[in-house]
Amino acid sequence: MTRTALIVVDVQNDFCTGPVATARYRQDPARLDSVTTNAARAVELARDRGVEVVFVRFVGDVEHQGPGWRRRNERDGRTPTCLEGTWGAEFHKVAPKRGEVVVTKHACFDAFLAAGFEQHLLERGIGHLVFAGVYADVCVDSTARTAFQKGWHITLLVDCTTSLLQRDEDTVRFMTELYGARTTTHDRLDTWCDPLGREDERCSVTASR
Repeated sequence: MTRTALIVVDVQNDFCTGPVATARYRQDPARLDSVTTNAARAVELARDRGVEVVFVRFVGDVEHQGPGWRRRNERDGRTPTCLEGTWGAEFHKVAPKRGEVVVTKHACFDAFLAAGFEQHLLERGIGHLVFAGVYADVCVDSTARTAFQKGWHITLLVDCTTSLLQRDEDTVRFMTELYGARTTTHDRLDTWCDPLGREDERCSVTASR
């Protein structure tokens, strides 16, 4: 069987709550609150079942930004988000437990560009990535795109993510058609396990301790 990991992407204060998130997120704030609550529930359900949870976080300090990133921020008048050591960079509604992997992206969208992410998946023999977190059309999509191209099976928890710039349904449709992503919800835990869709099977997983 294929081993599964729940990938929790950027569930951090600056993306999920407070003035920075409110200024950037164009949909109903209640939607953002709902998906982050569901993502936190998904983490607990995964732990209860023994599915490994991998946390991905973003830090946007200027020293980590490439020239193109800095130029975009200057052009658009953007200030860096999720500065290391600030409240904005802290996790929102979720907290890694001892032994759970936390991967840090330094001013980039794609978790595969972060040190240790791909290596950890390979070492653990994980072949199926289940995505929760924000934003669906930015960092979730960037990571899922690379995962698909590198051969991983993908599942998207549609009630645990939301888009920043696009309509949610358009992002889900894109990922489904382009990456073959399966879609389900956090409360249907059995459907996370098998990337081929055999819902009556259980995934072969080992909890990280």
